[in-house]
Amino acid sequence: MMAGMSEVRDDRRPILTVTVAARASVLDARAGEADAPSLALWLEITGTRDDAYSYDIYFRSSADAEVGDVVQHNDDLAVVVPKGSIDGLQGAVLDFVIDEEGEGGLVVVNPNTPADSARSGLAPPATVDLSDPIAQQVVLVLEKQVNPSIAVHGGRADLVAVEELAVYLRLSGGCQGCGMAKATLSQGIEVMLREAIPELTAVVDVTDHASGANPFYEPAPI
Repeated sequence: MMAGMSEVRDDRRPILTVTVAARASVLDARAGEADAPSLALWLEITGTRDDAYSYDIYFRSSADAEVGDVVQHNDDLAVVVPKGSIDGLQGAVLDFVIDEEGEGGLVVVNPNTPADSARSGLAPPATVDLSDPIAQQVVLVLEKQVNPSIAVHGGRADLVAVEELAVYLRLSGGCQGCGMAKATLSQGIEVMLREAIPELTAVVDVTDHASGANPFYEPAPI
């Protein structure tokens, strides 16, 4: 079907935000493809793993977009989100990140998680402003390092807020109410976060370990 039959977004808030670094990486990779100018970047959810989505990122003509797909235009780069992935990618950010070994790659920083029974007992993730680069880095560390580590105990850590380089986290699942939660935070989670983001001033657990609610965090007054 023609792209005109899909939902084309030019002037509305995009489903997916592509950072400057990610866009440069994508355009560089696309330049090596045959018929490069006609190719769009496609990003779709292909499944779940460790209570998070897994993705496929590839080049394909935007003319192949079908009814219900969203086609976003970012100057000379079109981005297509298939209709089945729209809800799961709403508000996500595609970024280009360089790891400790100096190797870079595309990373999807996604505030959404699968509505799956595997998350039973885990608190829903907080809504966080992912336009903040520090918040993006924190979410990346949580999803790539922290949560796979504590998932073996049925635990999860989610970002609640970042204020003046202080990070507020909520623990859930096996980490909520656990007598080792303080040690997990200070000796594990905080260490990982500070290694990746040295400028952090504090890592604060705002979990209500008694009742499973989160009444303690209040934004600092402006």
